[in-house]
Amino acid sequence: MREKLDKFFKISERGSNIRTEVIAGLTTFFAMAYIVVTNPNQITSFWDPNLGGPMAKIWYATYVASILVAVIGTLLMALYAKMPFAQACGMGLNSFFFVSFVLPAVLSGGDLIKGYQEGLCVILLSGIIFMALSLTGLREYIARALPENLKKAIPAGIGLFIAFIGFKNVGIIQANQYTFVQLFDFHGAIAGKTFFEGWKAIAPVVLAILGLFAMAILSKKNVKGSVIITIAGVSVLYYLTTWTAPDFNMGAIGESFKAFGEIGIIGAFKGFSVFSGGASAVINAIVLVITFTLVDMFDTIGTLYGTASQADMIDENGDPQNLKECMNSDSIATVAGAILGTSTCTTFVESAAGVGAGGRTGFASIITAACFFLCLFLTPLAVIIPACATAPALIYVGVLMLKGFAKVDMDDIASAVPAFLALIMMPLTYSISNGIAVGAIAYVIITACMGKYTKKDIPVTVIAALFTLRFFLVTM
Repeated sequence: MREKLDKFFKISERGSNIRTEVIAGLTTFFAMAYIVVTNPNQITSFWDPNLGGPMAKIWYATYVASILVAVIGTLLMALYAKMPFAQACGMGLNSFFFVSFVLPAVLSGGDLIKGYQEGLCVILLSGIIFMALSLTGLREYIARALPENLKKAIPAGIGLFIAFIGFKNVGIIQANQYTFVQLFDFHGAIAGKTFFEGWKAIAPVVLAILGLFAMAILSKKNVKGSVIITIAGVSVLYYLTTWTAPDFNMGAIGESFKAFGEIGIIGAFKGFSVFSGGASAVINAIVLVITFTLVDMFDTIGTLYGTASQADMIDENGDPQNLKECMNSDSIATVAGAILGTSTCTTFVESAAGVGAGGRTGFASIITAACFFLCLFLTPLAVIIPACATAPALIYVGVLMLKGFAKVDMDDIASAVPAFLALIMMPLTYSISNGIAVGAIAYVIITACMGKYTKKDIPVTVIAALFTLRFFLVTM
């Protein structure tokens, strides 16, 4: 059995082993498990499902669909692309889904279920376009056509982005009305509290910082499984030192499957009313389809380049191995997700955490998919790991991914500016695709003005033009 697994996934060939792949798969799961409850929360704007009503039905249906699409998408990456990447519903796109389809129904007092299903229809159509681009090889061509400076900047930008996610998730970085962000306010958190109350308020931040240091030290000492060891250790410390216990609420499982069957699965085929209402409605729907397609495409391209670079799984041209199969997997998962009842599925940047733990093959993704499947029946498995345990992994991997930016020619300002913009705009706009877009636009303008524009720059020009239109036509 071990020999068959090794041969199918090329585990030994890629310098890994089954134990490492299992640890990597678990690491990826725990780094992105938050999506199981976060996705339905985003699509319903954090509606409490215990309150009931149509919004609760959407929450429950999306909950089941989110897990199923993570299983399907990640298995495609495992068995078809044979890469250590995981897929799930994309953050940002789920919020955009709410704003575009559910919120208008809330504000107008309209049919929430209808708005939800119209959104699924748009996701389905964008997924079909996505699939057509993938199967014809056009997506692969677009990815390979990216300028070298952007290819090198994208992994570093994603590194900053996922580190920022880690800092934000655990509260190390907080919102500030004057400066936008600030460091966690330790004094404000403990002021006027007893020692134990104060500790509970600052424990997640303190433990996350200590976890990051521990992860770095263990890695420097070449301790195998340093990431998963730290996640487990910080989790145990959190529950022991704060004297709290994870919530094992199992009561909503039946309601989730009921709502999924009633309004989620194949709900996309009931949402073609999104095109009714005259020419303006049709144009708006078309713009939304194109927007979801563009954002998903470049989120995926960016993530693939970033994680493949981290795993040293780049070919001689600087492109990820099995790029076509990865993109096909992503597009199929998006279509499946729309049919099941949730927003766009995309390759998750948190896959880099598993890669950082040593994952090099699709077997790691098998483990991640299995964990997601268990969440259908054991919801607490997804939420038992606190943010303070997974945040260090995201920050640590962000550090590792920054090394690629050193390869950008910073002496050539025409190369440096687009690369820097791609790097910095990902965390600042909370979007991989925005970073690629701004970098592409800068590259085209600077290259053209310097008289160095050539035929090979046409694909990136098309990308820049499409994103420029999106910025002016769609509010995100």
